[in-house]
Amino acid sequence: MPTFVKIEEGKVDKSTFDQYVAAHKAYIQELIAKGHKAKSGYWSGFGGGMMIFEAASMDEAQAIVARDPLVKNGCVNYKLYEWKIVAE
Repeated sequence: MPTFVKIEEGKVDKSTFDQYVAAHKAYIQELIAKGHKAKSGYWSGFGGGMMIFEAASMDEAQAIVARDPLVKNGCVNYKLYEWKIVAE
């Protein structure tokens, strides 16, 4: 399956953002259980983060991102890319 990357930056205050972190983590666990090999984290030293996961297509990847609690609740701006891995 292709690999996708969501690069995000926060757009709400930390207390609002933090209200949705537990739901976001639970969502990542759901994606893992469904075989999407999802990982999520934040940048050290400045705001924002990244989610990496597998999906069958860009359409499926967009749907996955749209269901992320951080996106659904307006906590982040993001860009979604298909990542073409050239070496492992």
